[in-house]
Amino acid sequence: MLAEQPDDTFLRYSLAMELQKEGRHQESLDRFRDLMVDEPAYVPAFFMSAKQLVELGKIAEARAALREGIDEARRQGDHHAASEMSELLTTLGHAQG
Repeated sequence: MLAEQPDDTFLRYSLAMELQKEGRHQESLDRFRDLMVDEPAYVPAFFMSAKQLVELGKIAEARAALREGIDEARRQGDHHAASEMSELLTTLGHAQG
């Protein structure tokens, strides 16, 4: 389906999720990053990317993705997503890691 609709945001997001499930983390994170730089950015990609980064122990990168995602969610008026990402960011604390 993605070959027929390469710009379909949900299909691209679904592929990133599947790659994550398969343990193909860098490919998954690359796909999430592509969605994060789209115009407009796909807000769920920030959250899922951050969660994956946390699982990989890349806490500083997860914090950066969350901060960027919170800003983008607010720009798009998605207060629920901003709140979810803020909650995850809070659980990660402020220490370097």
